[in-house]
Amino acid sequence: MNSEKTTVVEGEPPVAAPHKGDLPRGVIAEWTVTILLLLFGTTTLVQAFVIPTGSMEDTLLIGDHLLVDKLAYAPPGPISKYLMPYSDVKRGDIIVFRYPVDIRQTFVKRVVGVPGDRIRVENKNLILNGKRLVEPYKYHKTEYIDSYRDNFPSQPNTFLYERGQDMIEHHVGNGEVVVPAGHYFAMGDNRDSSLDSRYWGFVPRENIIGKPLIIYWSYDAPTERLANPMIGLDHVLDLAQNFFIKTRWRRTFRLIHGYTIQ
Repeated sequence: MNSEKTTVVEGEPPVAAPHKGDLPRGVIAEWTVTILLLLFGTTTLVQAFVIPTGSMEDTLLIGDHLLVDKLAYAPPGPISKYLMPYSDVKRGDIIVFRYPVDIRQTFVKRVVGVPGDRIRVENKNLILNGKRLVEPYKYHKTEYIDSYRDNFPSQPNTFLYERGQDMIEHHVGNGEVVVPAGHYFAMGDNRDSSLDSRYWGFVPRENIIGKPLIIYWSYDAPTERLANPMIGLDHVLDLAQNFFIKTRWRRTFRLIHGYTIQ
């Protein structure tokens, strides 16, 4: 396994689980896969990432260090399909992907829309295919209603990236965004502070790297240190002085689960 740290580079927005009928993997099966990847994984199988921003709070925290299963969504082979739990990308999955605006950056978000889905947001509530979703994983940390962020899609009141503008111009029908084939709509769980598909459009299937598997370490450090691809001297000194105090021991070795969205 490569020891080099990859930072999940995420920003804040501009200012203005299996499907029904699938057999769920049990805890034992999940841990079995995790241990196998840890023992035999290389960068081909599993990769380390760190969360530098709060866009996925409180599911993932700033300073969570993740191992990402890069085979989770790989096309199954004639033999490997019986050995590894390959799956399609599903609503509710947490995914790590190359940022469509700049593929040198890596983001982590939750998939809320798959190809063909119709999506809109009304007063902070996500409406999927005409039904309001109950989302126990999401958080709203501001009380005010933003005319675009919280009532989407609507007339933009802030900067949209080119892909986001294209989405608004060409993929909206009857007041809803329609997810095209081969693409996904992703949002952060911290809905009021997430730079996500509302601003830069859809996630192409080929951009998806994998699925977060486990938090192998969680350390309370500021964004500016974690976002730096190089480990600075100040971070080394902080670790030396505060490793045991700032390590979030209760989050260590916590498995990361998606949430089934029907």
